[in-house]
Amino acid sequence: MIFALIAYAVAMIAANLLVATFGPSVTAINAFLLIGLDLTLRDLLHFRLKTWQMGGLIIGTGLITYGLNPASGMIAVASAVSFLAASIVDWAIFVKTTGSWIKRANVSNTAGAAVDSLLFPTIAFGALMPEIVALQFVAKVSGGAVWSYVLEKKLKHELL
Repeated sequence: MIFALIAYAVAMIAANLLVATFGPSVTAINAFLLIGLDLTLRDLLHFRLKTWQMGGLIIGTGLITYGLNPASGMIAVASAVSFLAASIVDWAIFVKTTGSWIKRANVSNTAGAAVDSLLFPTIAFGALMPEIVALQFVAKVSGGAVWSYVLEKKLKHELL
């Protein structure tokens, strides 16, 4: 549980700082590696955290991002807003979906990725960027699928 919390926070903060440093060009790589991991860890944390705790984790990582790099202000705001909205959608879909954890995680990750992919670049860069939105969505869903299979193999006994 502690590892999942730390990995979630580190991945989100790293993704935010990379975008603040390199701009939209790094968002697809971030989406696959880091946000895909965050989406999947969020589904794992659904079993362990209360809703307010997950909200606090998301807002807290946004504040840490801002504290580490005040120039990342809109990136941190965009991240917190989009991840909070995506978390609500992800959670609602996750709890309504039946079946195995991996099925529930991937279905809810797809919905969460759609919300996050639309909101994050639009807020962070102040414009709707359809190519970035589409690329992020595909990368987040793909990354989330890869991470869900990795975590399911490693934590199978905890997800039953």
